[in-house]
Amino acid sequence: MYKILVADDEQIIREGIKFLCDYEALGFTIEGEAANGNQAYENILNLKPDVVLMDIRMPGLTGLEVIERLNEQGFTGKFVIISSYSDFSYAQQAIKLGVQYYLTKPIDEDELEEILKSLKSTLDNDRLTKSTTADYRSRARGSILKDILNGTADLSKLNLDELHLTADKYQVVIHEKYSFNSTDAAYRFSDLLRVTNEDNDSFDALTLQNSEIVLLKGQFAIDKFNYFLERYERDNKPQHNSPLDSLFITYGSCVNSLAEVPVSYKEADTLLSRRFFCDQKQHTIGYMDLPSFENNTCIICPELLNEYTDLLLNYIQSFNRNMVAEVLTSLQTKLYNAADTIESIKLFLTDLYLRIKEQMNHLYPNNNIPFTSNSEIIRIIGEKFFLYEIVLFFTEQFEIIMSSIGNSTRDSVLDDILHYINHNYTKNITLENIAPLFGYNSSYLGKIFSKKVGENFNSYVDHIRIEHSKELLLNDSSKVYTIAEKVGYRSVDYFHIKFKKYVGQSPAEFRKTHKINED
Repeated sequence: MYKILVADDEQIIREGIKFLCDYEALGFTIEGEAANGNQAYENILNLKPDVVLMDIRMPGLTGLEVIERLNEQGFTGKFVIISSYSDFSYAQQAIKLGVQYYLTKPIDEDELEEILKSLKSTLDNDRLTKSTTADYRSRARGSILKDILNGTADLSKLNLDELHLTADKYQVVIHEKYSFNSTDAAYRFSDLLRVTNEDNDSFDALTLQNSEIVLLKGQFAIDKFNYFLERYERDNKPQHNSPLDSLFITYGSCVNSLAEVPVSYKEADTLLSRRFFCDQKQHTIGYMDLPSFENNTCIICPELLNEYTDLLLNYIQSFNRNMVAEVLTSLQTKLYNAADTIESIKLFLTDLYLRIKEQMNHLYPNNNIPFTSNSEIIRIIGEKFFLYEIVLFFTEQFEIIMSSIGNSTRDSVLDDILHYINHNYTKNITLENIAPLFGYNSSYLGKIFSKKVGENFNSYVDHIRIEHSKELLLNDSSKVYTIAEKVGYRSVDYFHIKFKKYVGQSPAEFRKTHKINED
């Protein structure tokens, strides 16, 4: 007998479905039910039914969302969508998720029987054609890979050659959807690397929850992955609808043996848990970006709260936007390198804002500052996925405060922006990420920047970087690629192009002209 689970938020409909036809005569038995989407998701994972009769509209997760999540988990059961909504758009979405059957309420008994007969035939064929050996090997391989990643595998008892696990180098990569809310396109890792991976000769993959963990094997696969990363760095940001536009990737360091793979995996997994600290539109983060966890400690305490409350209050009241931005940047850096949990950091930032609100209301009781309610502040900060989002929210709120207590002019903001660029040119600084710090729309800021400075934003940043690179080339014996990194260029080739454009010589020629030679 094949197992059926019925999911519908109306009990009378669930009961009606149970008695709609003779399921046993058709080769089925109803083994479970669910009254909402979340319950359906959990029950399906636990029961693993062969067929799910699923309502589209349910409290919590919708039927389509349940199917999408189960597909990500590798669930192989068959779905029959049931809904009182006959709009074909629902059927289209279901078809994209692999659903072949769609019924509308009230359910026709004969139509349901025909669907079940067809499903039984499909399930029977699946059982006959499925290779037990292949299935066992696949499951065994997944278990072996999991043990290797966790450091619990007895490598001495594994035939590494037969498993295609022998390589001179290994590296662990984890990728998942970039967006927390949207249904991003799914890309196979082999498509991203542009390798065939026949017999798992280039990499092994294991899906855990919503993430795919990949073990790269050998220099060829690792070089392919590095080339993929270089293309991203060169392009600076992914194009719309490109693979990286929908993916977030973390990666550990390269290791020389399977026994060291857990080190690479732990690094990648730790980075994944630290997505909260990523920059806006950041799609990749590697082991080199891990803080030094040997020395970091929990820093959140009353003294830190008092320090940053006083700093921000003083700069807000003096209308010093530049210093407000620097203080927030300083706080971001401190929190990034601290051992405090993300939850405790969010609570700290909530407390910080509420204290500033309380003090400003006390100091300026007659200014009617349009503060958001405390409960709304708690909700907004609690629901943010990234630290930069909270900092941007703070910046917007502090701008409102400054405008409310009497600073209506914005003439000094450009000077603050230039000051910020001159002190932060080594970072990945763009018009898009700097504009919100000063309360501007990036498009508008670009226009007034070009008008008042006489050149566009990117050109100005390049000039600053090139001028600093010239100083380093004359006074620092570091390699050119190191100097490129020091002044904010991720690609040494791009640095060469910009340097020659503005100086008329390559960096090496400039250094040679001034009789400074590289080692």
